[in-house]
Amino acid sequence: MRSLLIFTLVGVGAQLVDGALGMAFGVTASTLLVLSGLGAAQASAAVHLAEVGTTLASGLSHWRFKNIDWPIVLKLGVPGAIGAFAGATVLSSLSTEHAAPLMAGILVVIGTYVLLRFSLRHPPVLRHGETPHSAKFLSPLGLFGGFIDASGGGGWGPVTTSTLLSRGKTAPRTVIGSVSASEFLVAASASVGFGIGLREEFVQNLPVVLGLAVGGVIAAPFAAWLVSRIRPALLGTAVGGVIVLTNSQKLVHYFGIHWPWSTAVYSLIVIAWATALYVAWRYRRGPQPVPAGAAESVTVVSQ
Repeated sequence: MRSLLIFTLVGVGAQLVDGALGMAFGVTASTLLVLSGLGAAQASAAVHLAEVGTTLASGLSHWRFKNIDWPIVLKLGVPGAIGAFAGATVLSSLSTEHAAPLMAGILVVIGTYVLLRFSLRHPPVLRHGETPHSAKFLSPLGLFGGFIDASGGGGWGPVTTSTLLSRGKTAPRTVIGSVSASEFLVAASASVGFGIGLREEFVQNLPVVLGLAVGGVIAAPFAAWLVSRIRPALLGTAVGGVIVLTNSQKLVHYFGIHWPWSTAVYSLIVIAWATALYVAWRYRRGPQPVPAGAAESVTVVSQ
């Protein structure tokens, strides 16, 4: 009972971050499960099965607060499901350690760009309720994101959310809501793949799955509500900071950087992130978020 409560609380915290910023449920939960002694494949399987429930609740919540662009969900989610199934059934047994630092480096660059773009220079056009992204762009992104997510125990949000935000064509709340909704297809597909590959081990992790799922479902509506109320500039800056900080940790560990230099690196990142958040808040760059129920529109921001 105590373990169930602990994993429920983990699910609440992970979903608050994931639902509000469009990433980090899988990374947070997988890291905790691996540290508790669970194998990487088993941890990823448990997280994805839990995400079937949490992403469904998150998607419905974002739909309720009008944070979703359905064309993005379909063009991104269907290829993502294909990539996730491949990662779970064929490649999840292969080590992704050598690819981890390269992926982390790419995401640090993308995260820095997102952070600076939304704090110092807001995108000139933010569209909410429609998609300017083509299937030629979204489909490969979804396929790659789904593969990374299943084979690495998380990564759907960091890959897709950061890339869509970096293009600056869609409002952050719409990006986050659409990515969260499309993740249901990814989680369901990955769970089927893990079920085929792990079988008995997959069933043994059901108590962990239940705790994560219950916590995530509880937190999903509140996270979706937060997204509909936070200014795009603050939201984009927050997402960029999360991307930079989480992936910098991977690089620090990979290159064996220890105290006090590791502390100095994290301190500089946090200070820069806090400064960018203050700039985004102080100067109120960008339009106010569109209230739930308001008419969909295109907001042009003067430079």
